[in-house]
Amino acid sequence: MTLSSAHNSSWLGRFHVSLLSFVSLASLSALAIRAAATQEPLPLWDMQRLSAAPRAEFGARAGLVQEVRYEGEPFNGKPTRVFSYYARPDGKGPFPGMVLVHGGGGTAFKDWAVHWAKRGYAAIAMDLAGRSPTGQSPDGGPDQSDETKFRQFDESDARNMWTYHAVSAAIRAHSLIASLPEVDRSRIGVTGISWGGYLTSIIAGVDHRFKVAVPVYGCGFLHENSVWKANRIDPMPAELRESWVRLFDPSSYLPKVRCPILFLNGTNDFAYPMDSYKRSYESVRAPRSISVQIRLPHGHIWTFPIVDAFVDSVLAGGLPLPKLGRMVVRDGTASVTVEDGARLLLKAHLYFTADTGRWQERKWESLPARIEGNKVLADLPKDRPLTLMLAVTDSQGNIVTSQHEIVAVGR
Repeated sequence: MTLSSAHNSSWLGRFHVSLLSFVSLASLSALAIRAAATQEPLPLWDMQRLSAAPRAEFGARAGLVQEVRYEGEPFNGKPTRVFSYYARPDGKGPFPGMVLVHGGGGTAFKDWAVHWAKRGYAAIAMDLAGRSPTGQSPDGGPDQSDETKFRQFDESDARNMWTYHAVSAAIRAHSLIASLPEVDRSRIGVTGISWGGYLTSIIAGVDHRFKVAVPVYGCGFLHENSVWKANRIDPMPAELRESWVRLFDPSSYLPKVRCPILFLNGTNDFAYPMDSYKRSYESVRAPRSISVQIRLPHGHIWTFPIVDAFVDSVLAGGLPLPKLGRMVVRDGTASVTVEDGARLLLKAHLYFTADTGRWQERKWESLPARIEGNKVLADLPKDRPLTLMLAVTDSQGNIVTSQHEIVAVGR
């Protein structure tokens, strides 16, 4: 090659790289402009990369469970590892799988993973606060304090935020167990509790490989009403608040959920009130079920039978929950059509409250409702305003509810 041809080749190479860089930057700019115009979040989570099984170290198996440490996302430029417990039934499988997402103050719960393993599932419960059983890990990600979740950031720093790391850790856990020979990768679900329910509401909208999702308590629209609104979200500068909501509130992701999803909460939940909860489940376009129960206790409780039953109905051939249509209130009567599972109904009730004010303080009551074929009907009390919903109990004792509605004065 002559000096001239070598120079031309080098120049063409530099031009080609520059052109690719320009195209790449132009594409990213167009993506950012489109996201801003539609108020959609930028694609923080690279599913092509996160769908690959992470590097992992498995400890010795004791009973049904073993410790696993797997590769996490870089945090402030440094590599991280995620501590988890993996449990599986005895035998070769293939087993359905579950990814288990803890809430605030929680960690990787061994007993939660064992709960699912005893039910015939391979399950992974990971820590989402940068910890291991011995304390904070030197190679862990961000902690899960409120100061960390709601800290100041700009979008170039978004991948150091707790929500980004927690969602990524759950997606990587999915990719890890899906790569194992004893797991049926076509039958894997996700469930989370409290902040884990918040995360599950995002995860199900980002990772479309999941076949079923159950957020317990947690939801979106935290900026409209939640225990964090007044002290954490409202004080944010407007631009920061808009970025946090767009990137990290589940309201941005729930419309993207594709798998069947069950929302489980209580009428008086201290953190996730019923107005934000309704906005959340009504954002979902995929098949959804609702179970809002009177004064359901809030905690790291993974033994709600309805969660097991719903997951089984999708992943393990179990009986489906009754499927309700939209409740209608007319002429002093509330009614709902049971679109599927009417034969499974054991009883029905009207849940209602005449109280107003903070959702957490309202007193809810229950009256029997009538089952007439595939219809459930209830005559309304005379109190106004009245907040109400219809609830059905199936033959397994699972309670499914309609959406709640408010009947105003004069109606």
